[in-house]
Amino acid sequence: MQTAAGVVLAGGRSTRMGKPKAWLEWHGSTLLYRATAVLARTVGGPVVVVAAPGQELPPLPSGVTVVEDPVEGLGPMQGLAVGLAAVADRAETAFVCSTDLPFLHPAFVRCVLRGLASGPDVVLPVARGFRQPLAAGYRTALAGLVADLLAEGDLRPGMLFKHCEVAQLSDEQLLADTALARHDPMLESVVNVNTPEDYAAARDRPPPEIVVECFGALAKKGGHRPRGVRTATLGAAAASVGLTLDRHVVAALNGDQITRDELLPLVAGDVVSFLSADAGG
Repeated sequence: MQTAAGVVLAGGRSTRMGKPKAWLEWHGSTLLYRATAVLARTVGGPVVVVAAPGQELPPLPSGVTVVEDPVEGLGPMQGLAVGLAAVADRAETAFVCSTDLPFLHPAFVRCVLRGLASGPDVVLPVARGFRQPLAAGYRTALAGLVADLLAEGDLRPGMLFKHCEVAQLSDEQLLADTALARHDPMLESVVNVNTPEDYAAARDRPPPEIVVECFGALAKKGGHRPRGVRTATLGAAAASVGLTLDRHVVAALNGDQITRDELLPLVAGDVVSFLSADAGG
């Protein structure tokens, strides 16, 4: 993933939702924060948000940048062109997605990006019965081609696919990835929320099941034993074991990423280890 970037398109008008989807809350963080932070913890390159001109966005994770789409109303192809161009000098490939994917799992992102290693220009999941151009992998060098197609009036992603090499991934091919099959067997990574009803259904879903464990001075009365909890953010995981992410406590995500970001999104299969920051834990 070292040369892969993340691009999140946030400039849509959210007409069917009736309110900006980027600001919608899902178990402790906004949809936009969750999407960008999932990509930031997965890809090795930059993560950018493509926003409409003058669009107000909710707070974003540290290190995530915003690029403004200079032309409003041209749809996802315009956002794709702007996003790919913004990261092309720092990454060869990018996972591009919409804001509204509350169930996006890092295993899905990794599976799609690995498909680019064999040489195609686009890796296009065809999941749950539909093509998923806004949960797909793209070579960043496509930015110029997308811009040219837009100049000719071709606003649909399908037109891009006619001009480059596309590798499609069926449900079966996606689920051949053992990590993805284990953590997202229904391929809910591509489930988006377009209407208030979609959002209500997503909001009613329980947060993912993760494992929490405590070490050192924090492991009191058997607290070192791993326990399963349902929570969608690091702050909520800390609260589940009576902790606060202050200067005395630090978390290790899956044994490597060290963080105190209370809004860090958690996904199914995560293991969060809390350590005392005093005396090296």
